[in-house]
Amino acid sequence: MMVLILVWAVFQLLDPSFLSSRNLSNLSVDIVGTGLIATGLVFVLLIGEIDLSAGALSGFTAALFAVLNVHHGMPEVFAVLLAVAAGCAAGALHGLIIAKLGVASFAVTLAAALGWSGMLSIVLGGSGTVTFDDEGFVATLTRHHFGHPAAAYGLAALVTGIYFLAAHQRARYQRASGGAFSSIGMITARTAVLGLIAFAGAAVLNQYRGLPLALLIFLFIVAGLDYGLRRTSYGRTVHAQGGNAEAARRAGLRVVMVQISVFMVSGTMAALGGVFLASRTSTVGAGSPTLVLLVNAVAAAVIGGTSLFGGRGRTWSALLGILVIQSVASGMALLGLRGAIQITITAGILMVAVIIDSLSHRPRLPLQTGGRA
Repeated sequence: MMVLILVWAVFQLLDPSFLSSRNLSNLSVDIVGTGLIATGLVFVLLIGEIDLSAGALSGFTAALFAVLNVHHGMPEVFAVLLAVAAGCAAGALHGLIIAKLGVASFAVTLAAALGWSGMLSIVLGGSGTVTFDDEGFVATLTRHHFGHPAAAYGLAALVTGIYFLAAHQRARYQRASGGAFSSIGMITARTAVLGLIAFAGAAVLNQYRGLPLALLIFLFIVAGLDYGLRRTSYGRTVHAQGGNAEAARRAGLRVVMVQISVFMVSGTMAALGGVFLASRTSTVGAGSPTLVLLVNAVAAAVIGGTSLFGGRGRTWSALLGILVIQSVASGMALLGLRGAIQITITAGILMVAVIIDSLSHRPRLPLQTGGRA
């Protein structure tokens, strides 16, 4: 959070229009595509694996949607469903090879990234670019806004209320089980801070065009996946496997199925992210920067607090991280700086996050005591 505040403060000083309602509204839509991919990567990182194919897979599935819709006349909704299903199937294939054959996820997904990049060019054919209806269903995903102020304020109230009820319920459970719990005063204070941020964000969005549909979908997906990770037996199994895979196996947990499932989630979210990224321009091209997309998605997950060593992370980490990454991109664009500078800064931020993550997992050496035995 401090990194995000620092980034916003620096760019606001350099360009007063950075925190304008228009720019922040555009930022809230720009984070969705890459943010969805980063959210899927959180699942893979939680078990200590990596998915290097997410960027290329998102490009391929977006191309698959565009070709099915434009060249074969398939309705957009069905084309999107098939593209997302293809992403899920690809993730299942990656996970199956990794879990059943014991091949390192780095090697499998690196090879898959090359393969899906080649498939992207094959699917698009000689033209190399496919343009779909800029007023159709997919284009609407990132261009529609709920203009009535009640939409944004209602979402802010809903988020704040759900947080308070969830925190209060969790404190009651912890107190009943004899563990440490937050006082009602602490919960109220945290809820007040969240409410202030949520309603301030709603006010900013209402100053421009209102609540973006893309942001609403993104928040519901992140919240749903967060509930699955934190409140279900499946989520607890994922965390347990990330903490110690061998212990999880000896405890009788379905380690293989978890490995396959997290790559299925990653593939599905990569496909969804690809659709939202294509929605911004109504175009899919063979020259899409899939490597930069992958780096941004991984950086978003890690900067948000997900550990590369597994066992620690939340889907909200992806939201916070992609806000940092996309804020840098937005600020660079306002200043008229080249994309190469943005990539360099993103790489630097990622390096710092990785170093901090590595140091936090370094085993502490026992203190040396004086004297001889």
